[in-house]
Amino acid sequence: MAVMDFGIAFANTLQFTERDGLETLARSAEAAGFDSVWTVEHVIYPDGYESEYPYDRSGKMAADASSPIPDPLIWLSFVAAATTTMRLGTGILILPQRNPLVLAKEVATLDRLSGGRVELGVGVGWLREEFDALGVPFERRGARTDEYVDVMRAVWAADHVDFDGEFTSFSGVSVNPKPAGSSVPITIGGHSAAAARRAGRLGDGFFPAKGNIVELIDIMRQTAADAGRDPSAITVSTGSAGVFGDDPAAAVQELASQGVDRVIVPAFAFFRDPESLLGEFGERVIAPHR
Repeated sequence: MAVMDFGIAFANTLQFTERDGLETLARSAEAAGFDSVWTVEHVIYPDGYESEYPYDRSGKMAADASSPIPDPLIWLSFVAAATTTMRLGTGILILPQRNPLVLAKEVATLDRLSGGRVELGVGVGWLREEFDALGVPFERRGARTDEYVDVMRAVWAADHVDFDGEFTSFSGVSVNPKPAGSSVPITIGGHSAAAARRAGRLGDGFFPAKGNIVELIDIMRQTAADAGRDPSAITVSTGSAGVFGDDPAAAVQELASQGVDRVIVPAFAFFRDPESLLGEFGERVIAPHR
């Protein structure tokens, strides 16, 4: 039977946005055998947005202007304090909206204080109206994302760093503290071929939330090989509704055969009774795959 990790997506939503709720979710998930929780991010909710949300047939988010979406890094700091082994994933953080030096400082601080548990999942974003409100160009956000990954890795790895890019330029810069390890793993989120290629070029992980998973993994692996990287070193995380069905072992085995390393399940599945439902899922689905 395949050995598999399990993570919880959309973790900073519903009743889990508040401290009591997030502590219940995090502790119960850790006890059930989940290795990680993964947040979502939107800084603002723009009224009347016309950009198409890619993860629902309606083209709209299952939220409204009053729906709380806590900042992922601050929310995860409370998860870190409430747990001991749980990995702290952003799934995803919209990287081109962030200042890469400020973000490098924040992520390294959280990673250091949590004992090296951060998994920085990043994406390019889809909500043009949010970029407009933040004063960040929507165009070339992919290239900006690539460069910001380079910036963060550079200042995590050394002091007195010089960098001269299209979007960022500085000389003699040091950002401390450093991460607990040599760096922080960066997972590339997205369901497009461009996201798969980005994961192959520069990701430590790949998180395709939908689409033809086999095809996307193949693109990622071929791109990695072309770049002289080891494709098998890139952790793949994604979900399957089958893990909630009559034969979860078969669903997990199918994902494993596709090259998936971590099964992602939505927090929504546990909102009615987190402690009981997470415990049951752990016994039924996670325990056989440890």
